[in-house]
Formats: sequence, C-alpha cells, structure tokens
Amino acid sequence: MKVKNLFLKVCAVALTALVCALAVPAVTAKAASAPASESSVLKVDGARAAMLLDYDTGTVIYEQNSTERQPIASMVKIMTLLLAFEQADSGLLDYEEEVSVSQTASSMGGSQAFLDAGSSYKVNDLLQSIVVASANDSCVAIAEKIDGSVDAFVSRMNKRAAELGMENTCFVNCTGLPSSGQYSCAKDVAAMSRELFSHKKFFEYSGIWMYDFAHPSGRTTRLTNTNKLIKAYEGCDGGKTGFTNEAMSCLSATAKRGNTRLMSIVIGATDSKTRNAQICKLFNYGFAGYETKEVIKGGEKLSEPICVKGGKEKTVEAAYQSSVYMFGKKGSTSDYEITYEIPSATAPVAENDILGKAVVSVDGKSVGETSVVAVSKSDKMGYIDIVDEFIAEW
Repeated sequence: MKVKNLFLKVCAVALTALVCALAVPAVTAKAASAPASESSVLKVDGARAAMLLDYDTGTVIYEQNSTERQPIASMVKIMTLLLAFEQADSGLLDYEEEVSVSQTASSMGGSQAFLDAGSSYKVNDLLQSIVVASANDSCVAIAEKIDGSVDAFVSRMNKRAAELGMENTCFVNCTGLPSSGQYSCAKDVAAMSRELFSHKKFFEYSGIWMYDFAHPSGRTTRLTNTNKLIKAYEGCDGGKTGFTNEAMSCLSATAKRGNTRLMSIVIGATDSKTRNAQICKLFNYGFAGYETKEVIKGGEKLSEPICVKGGKEKTVEAAYQSSVYMFGKKGSTSDYEITYEIPSATAPVAENDILGKAVVSVDGKSVGETSVVAVSKSDKMGYIDIVDEFIAEW
C-alpha cells in the first residue's frame, strides 16, 4: 500500500512540473496598427526632401524624395557625434579626457567654438559645442582624437554608415563643409539620427539654448543653439541643423509628447524660416493623428511564476526587462498577441538572470520584444535538500 501511495505521489509531482512548465499563456488585447504612407495627404513645400517617422518603432509616416542623394551640410555631424558617443560607451573615450587641438582643427572656419591651437579641452566641452553650435573646429579635434586623422575618422564614418544600411551616403569630411562627392538622403539621415537620439548624453547638450564656452586661456565664447525649435516648438528637445549655399537649409529634429517621440527631416529648404515651418508642419501632423501605446510595461511582473528545475525554490518571480511600444493612428486598433519564449529554468537562478523573452506580434509578425528576467532567486538543491524533499514526499 505504501508503494502504491509513493507511486501516485511521484506521478502527481511529475504532472505538476509538466503543467507548470507549459503554463505560459498567450495574451491578446488591442493596440494601434502601423500606419500607411501619407504622401497623398501631406505635402512639404519649399524643400527638396523630407521625412516624418516614429522614433521608437521606425515607422515611416511620410516621405518625400527620401532616397534622393543630396548635400546635407552640417547634418554630417550627426555621424561624427554618433561615433564619439559610441566610443565613450565602449570605454575608449572619456568625457573628462583632455584633447590637444591641432592647427588644422583651429583653422577650420565656418561655425566654430574658436578653439586655441595647442590648447587642451575636455571631450565633454568639445561635444557640447558641436551639438549646440555646430562647431567645425571641435569636430576635427574629436576626429583626430579618436582616429589620429580626419581621413581615418571619415573611413570609420563610412563604415558605420554601411552597417546602418545607409545606401545613399558618402562622407568626405566630418564637418559637412562643402566638399566634392559628399552626399546623403533623408532616409539615411533618419537612420543615423535615430541611432544618435538613442544616446541620453546627446539630450544633455541639445536642450541648451545659450552658454559661455570657456577656453584654457581664460577667455570665453558665447555659443547659441542653432536649432531654434527647442524654444519655438512644444516638445522639441534636440536636432541637428545644416546650411551651405549648395545644401541650403537642412534640419533633422526630434520632439516628444507623452509616450510619442517623432523625428522630422527636411533637406534643401529655401531658408531657415521655411525649413522650421515645414518641420513644425510634419510634427503637427504626426502628433495630431498618431500615438504610441505601451503594450508591455518594463519592470511589471508576469502573472505566473516560472518553474525552476533542481532549485530549492520551485519557482521564481519574473518581470519584463523593458517596455515595448506600438505606434499607429489614433483610434485605429488591431489585434496584437503577446507570446512567451521561456525554456525551463535550471537552478541556480539569480535576480536579473534572463529567463527568456516576450514577443509582441500583429498578424503573426513580430513588432517588438523584451527579455523576461528573474526578480527572485532559487539556489541549486544539494544532496541533503534532495533527501529532505524525498522524505517529505514519502
């Protein structure tokens, strides 16, 4: 009789473990669907090319001559800044590090911070002057610091452009000053801008309206933000302007309202007033008709715990590592599904260990995902633990 009871208990434990491992249900709800192109509704006037897109998902709302090759003036600096921030993120460049300014850098002309040749400036100060005032001299100083020469840095720029799928871009310098053979397009500007805007450090600089740039000699240079929309348009907190006689007025800007962050690009506008007006027109259209919804909230716990094989604790609590957003027209919804790819966890499991992922899909196509992480722990069972459990189940 005892043998029969033991057999039933073992079967029950095995069945419970199987059910627990499989009990990861799909969740279905409503969310905004991806929008179609609005080229037939919206028109940008007085510019060669334009684009409007959602930052989080990359969804394109509007595009006009988006792949047509154009000179983009100082928007070239978007790639210069991106590479600098990526070097800093990888630990190869320190914001407090001193950079010695060459004669070449100090003599660049155009928009500049008026750096003193032979003097040393912090990386942080140089990058701030590029973001705020489009300083050409600071760009060259940063390029020489990272790669030893502008030519070597430009090679890095073109390599990164290829990695980002920028098929209609060729960089010849790091400043955007007129140079034969240098071009890009609205689509490629959007690609590198989206990467740049993912760096929080950029936004520490981009909202500065005016400041005094301090030189080691004790003198100062008053620098003013070239992107006037940070004061003139609600939600605009960053961007990169550009102007040459060839490229005309250009701007890649971003604005955020609520959960929605949009990006607008205008290339080749007749003047800065027209450029800014068309950027605002794009933003107004986007914010009026579209919205971003958070369909998975980062940090929120899953409704069911995750089973752990060989653990002192048989389950661990789990949560979403980050938020997942969906973007679409206001009031327009479609079914979305959240499914989980979580293999059986094996002890030991520590807090923040990745257990699997949650995938958001629409019509069977993935539109976003996030990792599922442990928020409690389960140590591995030892021999004594196994014996104690066996006795408890007897």
